[in-house]
Amino acid sequence: MALVPYEEGGGWTARQLHSPSATFHFASRTIRLQQDWRRLGVAAVVWDAAVVLCAYLEMEGIDLRDRSVIELGAGTGLLGIVVTLLGVWTLSVSRVLLSPLGARVTITDRAAALEFLESNVQANLPPELRPRAVVKELTWGKDLDNFPPGAFDFVLGADIVYLEETFAELLQTLEHLCSEQTVILLSCRIRYERDLRFLRMLRERFSVHEVHYDSSKDVHIYKAHRGSRKNDL
Repeated sequence: MALVPYEEGGGWTARQLHSPSATFHFASRTIRLQQDWRRLGVAAVVWDAAVVLCAYLEMEGIDLRDRSVIELGAGTGLLGIVVTLLGVWTLSVSRVLLSPLGARVTITDRAAALEFLESNVQANLPPELRPRAVVKELTWGKDLDNFPPGAFDFVLGADIVYLEETFAELLQTLEHLCSEQTVILLSCRIRYERDLRFLRMLRERFSVHEVHYDSSKDVHIYKAHRGSRKNDL
């Protein structure tokens, strides 16, 4: 699933893919992530879709305090790390901490990526926040009983729509994790017709609309939820 390499265009260079690390600045912190393309392929590099979704959550001021969040296909862990930080550090202009309530974040990927993912998460969260971020195995469509149905406020995914053979299992997983109140945010680059086919499949089961487009990186963010209600984030 997340470990199968695929071709990537749109400005990605071999230097970026094969760099042993990547550095970002979110939630008033510097985040340094290890990368390992040769060993784990797409699961071990940071893709534009993750960066765009992190920026969207921060810029829009999405309230993640005391929310239950799960990330699918987390890879390097950038998005889950940022969500954990944003879920606690609600800052004013003067950088005064306004709320101690933190998000409860479950960061998932397949078994082969977990050790690598866990190391990035542990290295980039302060000790007091580490208990709020749990790294857990999840292969879409498998062992879903390990996750309480409909228990999450947010389900997040960055660049997880690319292998057509996983679409049915991904949809099954989304249906299991979501309640009527759950908000799904999927960040992706539309590369192929099959990506549009997934969006059509998603619309058969969820209400879906685009909430953001980053033209510089050609990345779309889609919001989905059960039913037809137009709830705000």
